[in-house]
Amino acid sequence: MRKTTVAVLLCSLLSAQALAAGQMKPGLWEMTTKSDAMKNMPKIPPEQMEQMRKMGVNVPQFQDGAMVTRVCITRQMAEGDQLPGLEKNEMGCQSKNMVRNGGSYSVDIVCNGAAMKGEGRAKGTFNGNESYTSTYDFKGTMHGQPVNQHSENSGRWLSADCGNVKPVAEMMPKK
Repeated sequence: MRKTTVAVLLCSLLSAQALAAGQMKPGLWEMTTKSDAMKNMPKIPPEQMEQMRKMGVNVPQFQDGAMVTRVCITRQMAEGDQLPGLEKNEMGCQSKNMVRNGGSYSVDIVCNGAAMKGEGRAKGTFNGNESYTSTYDFKGTMHGQPVNQHSENSGRWLSADCGNVKPVAEMMPKK
């Protein structure tokens, strides 16, 4: 359950970045994802979270059914128009039907990989280059388990300096 939820939520987090070309300011962002699945996610013991942090993992915070994380958006990512990792088909997913209209966007995500199959749709609005809101819906399977996910997402720019937070592209699963 945790692996499925995190993978789908990572796609939703990155869906906003997919259509961010020229709209997201490079630097440190705080991104929040709210979903029913987050409320039911098992709690990670504090000692395990601390161990993950010591290994350099950017562990998100879970608050009131929401996942809050800080991510670094590089200049190249802010100027690009692909989801990091999806252009390489890392999870068997591709972005399709990207549409931009002013500060609004929509994109379909189609997954047909060994681990993840299904379709999703993200849509949202940028409020200038320092914040956005979006929704993401996905229906399919991950590792053979059914997934029917709806999430509401928001992001806000915090700083030009990412500090020790790694770029969001490095969060994607490796083959």
